[in-house]
Amino acid sequence: MALSPTLPSRLHHTAYVAKDLEATRRFYEGIIGLPLVDTWCEVDELFGAERVYCHLFFGLGDGSALAFFNFARQEDQNLFGPALPPSPFRHIALNVDAPTQKSIEERLAAAGYTAPQTYVLEHGYCRSLYVSDPNDMILEFTVDSPAAVAVAAQRRGRAHAELKRWLAGDHTSNNTYR
Repeated sequence: MALSPTLPSRLHHTAYVAKDLEATRRFYEGIIGLPLVDTWCEVDELFGAERVYCHLFFGLGDGSALAFFNFARQEDQNLFGPALPPSPFRHIALNVDAPTQKSIEERLAAAGYTAPQTYVLEHGYCRSLYVSDPNDMILEFTVDSPAAVAVAAQRRGRAHAELKRWLAGDHTSNNTYR
């Protein structure tokens, strides 16, 4: 299937609620190495009340960003903060090259992040470094295998058939890499 020219061109940003903006800034800028590219301090009429909040944007290489909100009033923070416990099945994965992944891993270790706070999974088609940020959000820094482009093209061709098979009750693994 050819990609449509009307698809979004890239992720603009993804947003989360931060427990502590300074701890979040130290982690993303000071340890991970993402630059703080914008800080918006705002007062808006939102969802039936005046909300006072700040949000930070940390830049990624393609111009997109990770954004974090924090509210001045605890009741707003509680209302909009994450209601679900941390889960490895809710995370954001960022593609990096091998030297960048190694550098992040080294900076995390130097900052005191060790197992089980960080861990590596060899998926076969990629190598992933995982860490939880100060907001309990799980980040994955992924290095694709040299065959990633070919694998993606092959998987794309079978995506609908594999979904149909799963929905029909056949839950056999189709990951031949592990």
